[in-house]
Amino acid sequence: MVRVRFAPSPTGPLHIGGARTVLFNWLFARNHGGTFILRSEDTDLERSSVRWEKDIADSLRWLGLTWDEGLEVGGPHGPYRQTERLEIYKEYLARLWLGGHVYYCFCTPEELEQDRREAMARGENPVYSGRCRHLTPAQVEEKLQAGLKPAIRFKVPRDTEIVIQDLIRGEVRFQSRDVGDFIIIKSDGIPTYNFAVVVDDITMRITHVIRASEHLINTPRQVMIYQALGEEVPQFGHVSVVLDVSGRKMSKRMGDMSVTAYARRGYLPEAVVNFLALLGWSPPDNKELMSLEQMVKEFSLDRVSKSPGIFDEQKLNWMNNQYIRACDLERLADLALPHLEKAGLEPVSREWLKYVLDVVRDELNCLEELPGHIEEFFPDTVDIEPGALPHLEAETAPAVLTEFLLRLDRLPAAASYGEMQNQVQQLLKELNQDMKRERGVSGRAVFMPIRAALTGRDSGQELYYLVPILGRERVRRRIEASLRQVSRGA
Repeated sequence: MVRVRFAPSPTGPLHIGGARTVLFNWLFARNHGGTFILRSEDTDLERSSVRWEKDIADSLRWLGLTWDEGLEVGGPHGPYRQTERLEIYKEYLARLWLGGHVYYCFCTPEELEQDRREAMARGENPVYSGRCRHLTPAQVEEKLQAGLKPAIRFKVPRDTEIVIQDLIRGEVRFQSRDVGDFIIIKSDGIPTYNFAVVVDDITMRITHVIRASEHLINTPRQVMIYQALGEEVPQFGHVSVVLDVSGRKMSKRMGDMSVTAYARRGYLPEAVVNFLALLGWSPPDNKELMSLEQMVKEFSLDRVSKSPGIFDEQKLNWMNNQYIRACDLERLADLALPHLEKAGLEPVSREWLKYVLDVVRDELNCLEELPGHIEEFFPDTVDIEPGALPHLEAETAPAVLTEFLLRLDRLPAAASYGEMQNQVQQLLKELNQDMKRERGVSGRAVFMPIRAALTGRDSGQELYYLVPILGRERVRRRIEASLRQVSRGA
């Protein structure tokens, strides 16, 4: 059975690039009826925190990417935090000692830096020189007795080729001489990434490791540890990095490109997931808008590109707009309320908010933009812009506005905003016909004074949307105030 994992270091929020990696793992697991595991690589004791661990878990839940084993849900292969697995690492370290695959290293940072400089001066790859590899047991004991705290290094086999059949990149070859003996246990007793991740993957029975291409350089080290332990090596697949539209690697500054930031800005999770899926993967029919269920059905690693994914926020905005347009209004109202509260805007009612959302949602890239689109609906008066003023100064404008208000007052109470919209649409049609017959004006000479009085501009929402949104009382107050404003100007 397929078993995959996502193992972040909880030192910050879930980056959008990391979320893409999670998604590919999750889709692969679901496509194969497998298991998806979430664990925490929290051995960076200074930077790791429970706060970021929770942020990552919350971000995955927001995206709809639930996990079968791991943090918060448990499972048969825990613990799922590296700091809680130190005894397990000791067991596997003992196996490496017995096999003669590791040794103590007492080199100081100054010695290592000197070796690095000398290797570079010779034009060689600055890998570890191996100066502690051949210490005798007596020499090791002497240093230990002196109180020196050693690191533990892995003995890299000499003149060996490590061949990886990458599920995305094909055959990749490494030479052991380019790796050098590497540390697997630091002098403080904490395992390094390359050792801990192998032990975690072995004990959690991981079958496929799907991760970012920046980890490809770690793969030969990990394969050698698997081989030294006599364990089966999982299949690796390294997905390309995500670049911005200028071709640069995505920023990882705190929160700039986090899943939480996009949730906070009012992107819909299904839009973000859909967008991320297409960053390096193409479905067979090249369809762009897909449900999570469709992605699960269609996903395969052989359609994941070796080329970098390009994060184009304009494309994300387009996609999110498509999902906003299709979203159920009840849910959209729930999602919109926090953005209105933050802007200090209080909807007239729940039904009013749903109607407004239905009117303006085609214009929204994300719900963070909503207050800017509807704040004009709340004041009782408007400022008349220069371009709108001539429409109110027209000779027939007062008669048009007065007649419009009279007819609006005579409308029966509407059962819904949609019904009022239909009433206003009919009212405007009849008003236009009657004003043409009685005063010889129609079209713009009728509609533009109303628009100018209600908005202070010569463009905006259709009047049959705008009037129900404003309501009869606010419509009256705005028209009367606009007429007074024009009168004072005259």
